[in-house]
Amino acid sequence: MKKNFEQLADCMRALGHPIRLQIVKGLINNECNVTQIQHNLGIPQSTISQHLKVLKNAGIIESRREGTMVCYKVIAHWVIELITDMRKK
Repeated sequence: MKKNFEQLADCMRALGHPIRLQIVKGLINNECNVTQIQHNLGIPQSTISQHLKVLKNAGIIESRREGTMVCYKVIAHWVIELITDMRKK
């Protein structure tokens, strides 16, 4: 039980940054690579990579390699529901 709360707290901390929320929002419907995310948000690639690492470590997103490109997508279904519900209000 304690471990579940610790994992949830880690996820909530990961979502507690505006840039990470924007990244997650963008990845809900579209699998993207860092270049695409950079184009959409207009922030440096290194900053995006740092935020992606936090989200991945929290278990919110996963990556897959496609040649030299790495694509990211949201895998935490509860996060998808949370963001989707927030967008409705």
